[in-house]
Amino acid sequence: MHGDVDAAVATARRAWAAWAAQPLLNRIEALRAFANEVRRETEPLAELIAREAGKPLWEARSEVDAVVNKVDISVQAYAERTGKKKFDAGINGSAAVRHKPHGVMAVLGPYNFPAHLPNGHIVPALIAGNAVLFKPSEKTPAVGEALVACLHRAGVPEDVVQLVIGGPEEGKALVAHPGVDGVLFTGSANAGIAINRKLAANPGKIVALEMGGNNPIVVIDTPKVADAATLIVQSAFTSAGQRCTAARRLIVKDSFYDDLMAELLPLTRKLMVGDPLGEPQPFMGPVIDNETADRLMESFLTLITAGGRPLLHMRRTVPDLPFLTPGIIDVTDVPDRPDIELFGPILQVIRVPDLDAGITEANNTRFGLSASLIGGTPDDYGRFWANIRAGIINWNRPTNGASSNAPFGGIGLSGNHRPAAYYAADYCAYPVASTEMDQPRATIGVGLRP
Repeated sequence: MHGDVDAAVATARRAWAAWAAQPLLNRIEALRAFANEVRRETEPLAELIAREAGKPLWEARSEVDAVVNKVDISVQAYAERTGKKKFDAGINGSAAVRHKPHGVMAVLGPYNFPAHLPNGHIVPALIAGNAVLFKPSEKTPAVGEALVACLHRAGVPEDVVQLVIGGPEEGKALVAHPGVDGVLFTGSANAGIAINRKLAANPGKIVALEMGGNNPIVVIDTPKVADAATLIVQSAFTSAGQRCTAARRLIVKDSFYDDLMAELLPLTRKLMVGDPLGEPQPFMGPVIDNETADRLMESFLTLITAGGRPLLHMRRTVPDLPFLTPGIIDVTDVPDRPDIELFGPILQVIRVPDLDAGITEANNTRFGLSASLIGGTPDDYGRFWANIRAGIINWNRPTNGASSNAPFGGIGLSGNHRPAAYYAADYCAYPVASTEMDQPRATIGVGLRP
């Protein structure tokens, strides 16, 4: 464990080449052992996530499962995305494409998925032969420490994957350090933009940014009104709204508005908010801390002041603790609606006359991570899919809960075209093209004096 960035980088630089030189199967074996370590620690790790990040235990267990499953998915993705290719290149010659690791990778983790999201960078980076410096969020360091301990027990050398404890200053030092070859970041748009700006003059450093979204869920005509309401609740309020793919804006066709609200508001009122380890299990735990809860309450009041009509008031259920009930507010008449990611259980409702207006409104954002259409026909979805600007587009499914077997990323302020999940292999190794012969053979056929 390090708080000293210079020392951690120096250690990693000494260690990574030996790790990269190992046969790929050896690295995969160590990562499979890591999956078994995490599987053995499922309950303690889930409880730690629940205590530190505030997730209900049922959700924390699903996060641990995702950590375990990531290994097999990453092994398959590495083989598919970076597999060796060889083909003929002239007389007795051949050409090849192989991949090399970048070297030392800094992984900057978020607090909302303190195990799963950094693990989605760490595992592919280690399989590819990189060393990893992992700085967890300063709000969830214990989960980060537990994750790295599992890697070490599984046989990944301590110098190859190191925990760097600290806050924004340590994160900035890792990003800027000349000994770091890549930065893999998950977090806010402001922090991601700052990283991008810092490294603008350093194109040789690979940077993968996942920065959340102001995600729309568009609802038009459907006979399944209760199901539509359930999908909205799952999209907006799972993880207390602290998912980068959470629905922030509910865009609903005017003629369907009353029917939908008649289902959505009572269902949302039923959601239990409470102790992550309590029984019966709540749907939502707290948001990450009091500062975040204060900011979300202020944001809800600001929307009311600007002309929003509260349909379900956000409330703080325990004074001085960050437990918030879901808030739903109609902002159709709010001029110049703020295009920001309100990272918590706030859903803004916007009424539109038809699907085309809904698509226009959905695209009225600088972000572009996730979007869903609820209802409509296959032709409606075809139009929606073709015209929505987002990296994840769903039909009659929530905006969140993306598959690890697919790429995960967005456009605009949501990312820099380096999708994670199945495509993480793409930024953990770089392709090398070669032409090769077993003996030198060359002639110059023109332009020589006799």
